[in-house]
Amino acid sequence: MRQPSTRIVELRPAVLALKKLGDGPRSHTLLLNAHHQKLKSNMQGLSLSSTSYGGAYIAALSQLVFSSIAQAASDSLAVFSEEPAYTSELVTWAVKQTEAFAQLLKRHVLASSAAAGSLRVAAECVHICLGHCSLLEDRGLCLSPVLLKHFRPFLEQALYSNLKRIEQSSAALAAADDWMLLYPPVGSRLMGSTSSLTTMSQNQPKLSSSAHRFNSMVQELLEDMVPLETLQLDGPALEGILQAFNSYVTILMNAVPGSAETEENLEGSRHKLVRMAETEAQQLALLANASLLADELLPRAAMKLLPLQQGQQANRPMETPKRSSDRGNRVPEPSREWKRRLQRSVEQLRDSFCRLHALDLIFTEDGDTRLNAQMYTSMDGNLDPEWFPSPILQELFTKLTTLANLATDIFVGRERFATILLMRLTETVILWLSDDQNFWAEIEGPNPLGPLGLQQFYLDMEFVLLFTSQGRYLSRNLHQVIKNIIARAIDAVTATGIDPYSVLPEDDWFAEVAQIAIKMLTGKANFSNVEQDVTSPNQSARSSHGSETGFSQHYRE
Repeated sequence: MRQPSTRIVELRPAVLALKKLGDGPRSHTLLLNAHHQKLKSNMQGLSLSSTSYGGAYIAALSQLVFSSIAQAASDSLAVFSEEPAYTSELVTWAVKQTEAFAQLLKRHVLASSAAAGSLRVAAECVHICLGHCSLLEDRGLCLSPVLLKHFRPFLEQALYSNLKRIEQSSAALAAADDWMLLYPPVGSRLMGSTSSLTTMSQNQPKLSSSAHRFNSMVQELLEDMVPLETLQLDGPALEGILQAFNSYVTILMNAVPGSAETEENLEGSRHKLVRMAETEAQQLALLANASLLADELLPRAAMKLLPLQQGQQANRPMETPKRSSDRGNRVPEPSREWKRRLQRSVEQLRDSFCRLHALDLIFTEDGDTRLNAQMYTSMDGNLDPEWFPSPILQELFTKLTTLANLATDIFVGRERFATILLMRLTETVILWLSDDQNFWAEIEGPNPLGPLGLQQFYLDMEFVLLFTSQGRYLSRNLHQVIKNIIARAIDAVTATGIDPYSVLPEDDWFAEVAQIAIKMLTGKANFSNVEQDVTSPNQSARSSHGSETGFSQHYRE
């Protein structure tokens, strides 16, 4: 460090002479006082030459303070060696100078920065000071804890102010978000320079405006934390980002029309002002926002904190292997749990989406149930039924097909998320049927299911199995639930004294009719070569790739 005193050569001989006269303690105190007065004078001169507490001034002031402490330590060692009494006084004096410096920065820089949420300004200030302070460790003076004790509360305040701003800003944008997925704005940190726009566009995330804002603010926050590795604020930062993400997902859930969250938050919610996602494409965009943030963008941003801790270990060669191992193992576990907690929020949004669309299918606008037992119990009065999947299950197939087509464009590269979404929506509808006590009370009641009703029910369930299998979103859970409710319906007919297997057609007939229904509903039907009425259970059924054997094979795979 640069020597702050121009008369230091005169100071040492005078102190040494006083020590030789037998007054060592007084001479050491005078030495430290002389350095203090010189430091005070230099600080006043520096203040007069600067109009603000900017980065350059803070750097000059920090260098001045710690170079003065270093020079005092050098003089003390040269004159008094390492005698414990003098070393203790030196440490006490150095701590006092450091605390006075910290108080000065707190008043003029950190307090205002923390109140304004200017984490970058506060972080740069602390980084500069800790850098100068660390150079004293070679002289045996570890003053960093003194600085951290004073600085940490202000940095935490700035961090929390930033996190609060992220919540508020994304909520404000969500109030006007049109839920259209776009690439990052040109010039943003994510997009980079305009010259690389064409080559980079395919690798950029497509989000709606509020999600882009949320993501960019998180990225900026973590970048601003780069200089703060010694403060170990990574834990509070990640926890705060998680809470901000949960808050944003709540906003997305409130944007789903008719969601339970919207109804619960109509009164007293600070997030109730949100633009509704009216179309299916907009609702899928909500899921795209949450899933892309949770799966990729936020974990990738959080990795910026990991190299800091690894780099901190690399800069500490004297650290014991045990301590290195402990610190190295500290990061991954919370990170995995952190990602799981992000995913749970996304799952809540997905469940809200599935519940909305399932209820739209199951209930009319007046609240009547469309998926009811009468659909099947009334069929045995019909002498000539037309065998085709029930209207509500046709609508389910059409909705799932529409969502699958939309998801192809929205969830590019994340097909698994789209597949799970379709699985969960189908499961939501079928599980509702499985658990509906009123439905089964009628099926198994005084006017139970008859042979024709059982055949229609069986056809409906085989139809669901076929289109979910062909769409590759037939889950093991759904397959088992359908098997169970078919068995329960068969038992209901058996209880009436009728042998259900004597009245049901072959399995291939159900698969064939279901396949024809899929082709008709998708506009791919071609009956020019059909020579028999395959929808009649009395006709011999042709084998089909959608037969029960095919389902079993797909299920095992």
